[in-house]
Amino acid sequence: MYPQPPYVLMLAGFLAAISAGSAFSASLQQATRDWAKDPTASSLEDIRGASLQVSYTGICIGVCVSLASGIQFFGFSAKVAYAMAAVLTGLMAWLVWRQLGVILAQIQQGGSKALDLDGF
Repeated sequence: MYPQPPYVLMLAGFLAAISAGSAFSASLQQATRDWAKDPTASSLEDIRGASLQVSYTGICIGVCVSLASGIQFFGFSAKVAYAMAAVLTGLMAWLVWRQLGVILAQIQQGGSKALDLDGF
């Protein structure tokens, strides 16, 4: 007999990731607005401060819990599921955080037109 997958944890992780994502979006928008008003005050890469890091960590934890709960649907134990989810979430988190830095650097160098993809 297989143990029941943690449906409640899967939903809780999903909701935590969504709420942290909302906070991340608001913090990022506010920081970029502040930078646009006074670009000499700081670089755009510096806006990845504590408020963004905390909300981004919340997203990652929520995704990890939800993903691990989903992996348990396939009969994996909790330890194995969380190990797999931690590796996948860590890799994804690093790639997205790195890409955010690249995009912010492009915006700082060339404004929002630097992200225009009409030429492709």
